[in-house]
Amino acid sequence: MRGQKETKLQTRITVSFLSIIILPVLLMSIMFISLVMFQADAIQEKYGVDISHLRGFNRSMIVSVMVCLFIVLVITAMVLSLWLSRGINAPIQALTRAVRNIRDGNLDFELKPVGNVTEIRELFSAFEEMRMKLREANEEKIEFDRQNRELISNISHDLRTPITAVKGYCEGILDGVADTPEKRDRYIRTIYSKAIDMDRLINELSFYAKITTNRIPYTFERVNVRSFFDDAAEEIRDDLVAKGISFTYENQVGPEVKMIADIKQIQRVLNNLISNSVKYSDKPEPRIRLHVEMAGDEIRAALSDNGKGIAAKDLPNVFDRFYRADSSRHSAKGGSGIGLSIVKKIIEDHNGRVWVTSREGEGTTMYFALRRYEQKETP
Repeated sequence: MRGQKETKLQTRITVSFLSIIILPVLLMSIMFISLVMFQADAIQEKYGVDISHLRGFNRSMIVSVMVCLFIVLVITAMVLSLWLSRGINAPIQALTRAVRNIRDGNLDFELKPVGNVTEIRELFSAFEEMRMKLREANEEKIEFDRQNRELISNISHDLRTPITAVKGYCEGILDGVADTPEKRDRYIRTIYSKAIDMDRLINELSFYAKITTNRIPYTFERVNVRSFFDDAAEEIRDDLVAKGISFTYENQVGPEVKMIADIKQIQRVLNNLISNSVKYSDKPEPRIRLHVEMAGDEIRAALSDNGKGIAAKDLPNVFDRFYRADSSRHSAKGGSGIGLSIVKKIIEDHNGRVWVTSREGEGTTMYFALRRYEQKETP
């Protein structure tokens, strides 16, 4: 209670114990003196001690003193009992109510310290911290469940689109709509492309499951930076040219520079960034540019496009899992909402960093930076 002085439980017990012992001893001493005064003649005759001067106390006064002492003892016991009960019973009742609230799933309450016993107030503080931790964990679980439902919904939407296309083109072949070799070839190529999209989505979902359990299988090795990005750019160029997208590549890193990385996972980073740029390209002549350079002891890669761009208010959150800067745009284009969060996870696991700059209507640039490998000379 505010305004009351705190005492330790041990102090209360000690005071109560001493009071219970001292008061009866005092009472017994008074009774002994009373008996001595009543037996003054017998004591003088037996021991030769003259205590006749004590006869000034009459019997009624002694009885009154004994009654008063008895009343004081009873009152003291009651006060001590109340003192102890107020320090223990009230807090126990408050804790009991709190435990019942938690048992019933109610964590939206505040447990304020009750009483002025130091140990019990510390117990209340610890219990309140536990309640807050439980509430935070419960809120995180609710958010995690919501995100999982959203992921399932997004993946279902993304899978439904290519499956519908595959079904339609297969029916066209079976019904004879593709009645020329050119049409059949175009239909088959489209089916193959949609199958690749489905395979990518399934791999993304599988990789997401590994992220949530921190079980990403990394195989780190020394990688020549120029060779890696040159090879990756060739694959990207072939894919983008087939989609009618202009691609330019520039690598300013020296031929001797190396990095410690998992080639497969860094390739996944590039694929996810490219896929994101392609998905939201809205210009008649879409362009994507990959630029690699040294920045201090970092290898910095920048992937730029001339797509829709991202609003300034959304930039700090684009790498968050399931974040949607434009839900209508996502629903129209598809997207599980985890591609960029996978990018962030992989780069951070490489002790790197990732960020983005963008202007609405003009385009977006995604950056990621990895540490340069410095070979130590041996004497």
